[in-house]
Amino acid sequence: MGKTHRKHEVLAAIDNIELVRAKSSLHLVILADGEKLGQLEIGRGSLFWWGKSRKKSKKLDWSHFAEKMNELAYGD
Repeated sequence: MGKTHRKHEVLAAIDNIELVRAKSSLHLVILADGEKLGQLEIGRGSLFWWGKSRKKSKKLDWSHFAEKMNELAYGD
């Protein structure tokens, strides 16, 4: 049997083990077939998204993020 190919890959780095302090965040780089889809920075108060080759990030607080995910997942 041949090996299965993974389409998506996520690389992670953390600035501080506890995400309760200021300036602590989790950084994720999301790849598809080896090509960067974007980068996500997750902190205690909000998250930031950089698209594929964007220089500026888009900030979402957790309430807005939950609202958008509910719209995508459930059509709410």
